[in-house]
Amino acid sequence: MTTTPRSRARSFDTAAALYGRHRPGYPEALYDAVEELAGRRFAGARVADVGAGTGIGTAPMRARGAEVVAVEPGDGMAAEFRRTHPDIPIVRGDGDRLPLVSGGFDFLTYAQAWHWTDPALAVPEARRVLAPGGALAIWWNDLDESVGWVAEQGERIRTFFEAVGPHSLNGGSPVSFRTLPQGLGSGFTTRTVSWSRRIPLDAHLANLSSHSAFLLLGEAGTREFLDAERARLDPVFPDAVVEEPYVVSVSVAVI
Repeated sequence: MTTTPRSRARSFDTAAALYGRHRPGYPEALYDAVEELAGRRFAGARVADVGAGTGIGTAPMRARGAEVVAVEPGDGMAAEFRRTHPDIPIVRGDGDRLPLVSGGFDFLTYAQAWHWTDPALAVPEARRVLAPGGALAIWWNDLDESVGWVAEQGERIRTFFEAVGPHSLNGGSPVSFRTLPQGLGSGFTTRTVSWSRRIPLDAHLANLSSHSAFLLLGEAGTREFLDAERARLDPVFPDAVVEEPYVVSVSVAVI
C-alpha cells in the first residue's frame, strides 16, 4: 500500500475521538521553554496553533492567557476540536496555505504537525503571518527509547511494519521527518523536556493504535499487533499500569 504525507495526515479523521482520548498531552515545562526561547510569555500573545488536531496542544496556551486560534485541515479532527473546546476559535486550513492575516500573530506553533507541511510553502507562510519579533515553535513528543522496554517495543513496531508493507509511524522518511526549516530569522534554538505519565495498559495500546501507520493498516492488522503486544507487556506491567516516559524536543525561531 502506497501512502503519502497527506493521506497519513488525513487518516486521523477516522479516529479523532480515539486520538483525543489517548494521545499524551504536554508538560507545563514545555510551554515554559517556548516562552523562554521566544523571549515573551503566552499571556496576552496572539497565537495560531497549526495542525491543532483535537486541541491537545492548543488548550494549555489558552489557559496561559494567550489569544489562540486553531488551524486544522481535517473534518473529523476539527469536529472533535469544536466538541471539546467550543470556546476556542478554529479555522480550516494547513501550514502550506494559512487562512490567517499577515503580520497578525506573535506565536505560530506546530505540535506534532510540522512534518505534514511542505517547507517550501510553509516557511514563507510562517514569515507572512508572524509579526516582527514573532516566534515559530515546533515540537515533537516521543516515547523515550533510552528506556529498555520502550526501545524493545519500538524495534518490534519497526519490524512489524517492515514485514507488512511500507507504513511508517513517523509520517515521512527518516531523513526528512525531523528536519527543521531554513530561512527563519537567526535560526532555531532547541531544548528537550523529559516527562512521564502513568496510564492503564489498555490506554497505552489504544495510544499506539491512534498513530497513522496503524490507522492506515486497518483493524485486523492492528489487532494482530496489539494482541501480541499485550501478551508481551503483561509480565512487564503486572498491575496493568504503564509508566510512559517521554522526551519533547522543542525548537523555536524568532523572526
